[in-house]
Amino acid sequence: MLNIDVEEIQLPLAHITLAAKRYGQADKPVILALHGWLDNVDSFIPLAQAFAQQGLFDKFQLICIDWPGHGLSDHRPGRYPLHWVDYIYDLQAVIHTLSQETGPIILLGHSLGGIVASAYNACLADNIHKLILIEALAPLSESATQAKDRLRKGLQQQQRFNRQLARATPTYSSMDIAIQARHQLTGLALPWCEIITKRNMAVTDGHYSWRSDPRLKLDSLNRYTFEQVDALMTISDTPSLLIVGHDGFKQLTASTEQANKWFSNIDIVHLAGDHHLHMGNAEQVAKSIGAFILNSR
Repeated sequence: MLNIDVEEIQLPLAHITLAAKRYGQADKPVILALHGWLDNVDSFIPLAQAFAQQGLFDKFQLICIDWPGHGLSDHRPGRYPLHWVDYIYDLQAVIHTLSQETGPIILLGHSLGGIVASAYNACLADNIHKLILIEALAPLSESATQAKDRLRKGLQQQQRFNRQLARATPTYSSMDIAIQARHQLTGLALPWCEIITKRNMAVTDGHYSWRSDPRLKLDSLNRYTFEQVDALMTISDTPSLLIVGHDGFKQLTASTEQANKWFSNIDIVHLAGDHHLHMGNAEQVAKSIGAFILNSR
């Protein structure tokens, strides 16, 4: 494993403080990395190592943020339900802060992070130099006929959650048990579960508990229709790269035509790996990203 410059930093925004990691030197152009749901910045450790092996930190810095309620970042205040569009507001604040110092940003997102990145780019692309999506394309959608059922079930779920808050927070007697629990729940390979889980755990009197906001596990109260997503996404000329895993989300494999409709300047790369191929196949993912960002277009 290479020795690379990395530091824990904080981004105090107007509405919340986010934890982050910076790889490389602070005076370089920024690659801003956005992780997936229930992950954290450490999911980018394998990719950062692969970037270092390719010498990308000679030209760029990599800043990875913990979303609110993830990793070491603050939770959103109160007990209100969470909404995915709030992440776009978070991202806007982060980009405003960073771009004032470094100029236009290369935006990289995995899964939820990619969804937020693509939606932000669709609306406010001025400070985005290039866009990289890993196992993500656009906001999730569903038929308008499901709106009532989704809202009813979501509110009922929220009510049950509020009642459960009075109970003691579940704890684990060891970190290994927590890592195994995540592995069994998600199917993510154990080495990657270990990397992600360690940052998501708090330790009190020798017992381990999840640091992440429990509201993250509740269903969204609403979801866009495809017509809304289509109107939002059409059309971006930001130079873009979509990386899809051979064993990742099958919907993405079938979305090539849609991607070419929404992005007029997109490269689509299929690589070996599952939904977390930026961890399990970091070297090839980094090679694809390096070739893309070093291209002068």
